[in-house]
Amino acid sequence: MGSKQPNSPILIIDDEIESLDGCELTLRSGGFNNIITCQDSRLAMGYFERQTIAVVLLDLFMPNLSGQELLSKIVTNFPQIPVIIITGMNEVETAVKCMKKGAFDYMVKPVESKRMIFGTQRAVNLQEERNEYRSFRKKILEDNLEHPTAFADIVTSSKSMRAIFQYVETIAETGKPALITGESGVGKELVAKAIHKISGLEGEFVSINIAGLDDVLFSDTLFGHIKGAFTTAEKMRAGLFQRAKGGTLFLDEIGDLSMSSQLKLLRVLQEREYYPVGMDVPVEADVRIITATNEDLLQKMQEKKFRTDLYYRIQTHNIQLPPLRDRKSDIPVLIDYFMEKTATTLNKTKPTPPLELYTLLAGYHFPGNIRELESMIFDAVSNHRSKMLSMKLFKKHLEKHRSKQDHDSLKTMRDQSNNPYSLIEPLPTLRKAPGFLLSEALQRSHGNKDNAARILGITRSGLNKAIKRSKI
Repeated sequence: MGSKQPNSPILIIDDEIESLDGCELTLRSGGFNNIITCQDSRLAMGYFERQTIAVVLLDLFMPNLSGQELLSKIVTNFPQIPVIIITGMNEVETAVKCMKKGAFDYMVKPVESKRMIFGTQRAVNLQEERNEYRSFRKKILEDNLEHPTAFADIVTSSKSMRAIFQYVETIAETGKPALITGESGVGKELVAKAIHKISGLEGEFVSINIAGLDDVLFSDTLFGHIKGAFTTAEKMRAGLFQRAKGGTLFLDEIGDLSMSSQLKLLRVLQEREYYPVGMDVPVEADVRIITATNEDLLQKMQEKKFRTDLYYRIQTHNIQLPPLRDRKSDIPVLIDYFMEKTATTLNKTKPTPPLELYTLLAGYHFPGNIRELESMIFDAVSNHRSKMLSMKLFKKHLEKHRSKQDHDSLKTMRDQSNNPYSLIEPLPTLRKAPGFLLSEALQRSHGNKDNAARILGITRSGLNKAIKRSKI
């Protein structure tokens, strides 16, 4: 006998024994063998109290306790469990309402076998990913790291991030400069703080974004000045090097530093001393330097915009952080984390995210990475008025940015050629073109039909008809 699939049982709730048996048989034919059934909806909640349930398949029309009423109970008490609604043709409108209340999906009777198996598998995959995150994060933070608390502010289940944590622990106590690279919004400063925490340095962690600092302001801000150094210098001012004495100085956006300021920073790293503005006696630079950038410094070096000697000084240790689109497993846990954080900040009750949200965001590119996701969650939680988090603001945000992305892509194509189809080799025939477009839209939307329909500029109903005609 093989292992149970999934680990926790699938619960089927239907008052009709024929439907109940048929649903179970279909799922077993699809490889699911961990299934329990319930014919009396009044007894259903007892199953949740006795064991962990992976997925629920719920009939809408039942005596005593309707599917709608039972859905409300499940969503309220066990919001993490995906619920798939099974409905008759005349109940589709009601099923859509159930989706808004928190159902994961709905299927219309008689349900096609492939549709039931695929929809259930999708729900099982989501649930198992969330469960894996919980156990994985616990393992990382409790068993595999020497300083788990240093990474407490970095919410992740990614294996690549786990490897980065281990590397950070290795280099943190060396005291040597470190360069953190990655796109804007990936959490570079959080990693810098983790390095500082593990380093054991007694001084402060001091952070500054040096983008836009001219040469004069750079010197004054980092090195400070003495009284009378310039017209408005009415008293002595300590710079950030002094403030960070015995600790860590984090310089963000190092790629934007002017060439003259780069030379000053290089001298500090070489000589381990600096001169406050107006002072001719050097001061010891007793700090650890950590820098960060979202730019390609190697490219800037080739363009003579970044000093080669400075580059090799600051990147004794180099940490490359992956973008959120390469850490899709982190999206569900980040959603939960930011909802909790925002709800606490605003003194509001934490809403329940619709399970559709995870699918929607999984297909998004996230040019602004984690910072963009946090902003989206804050906006949505700030405006929510019910237990279930609204999808409206998320869809609006994605449509806005996708429109811009599509516009930019189209512009690029037009810059390359007056005919964008010239990039397609070979061209599909007129007979095959509709199927080609449908397949491409479904691929770009990761199988989400609502998103695929938006890409093609048609309704979901129109998309389904087109798929049926094309037989894809």
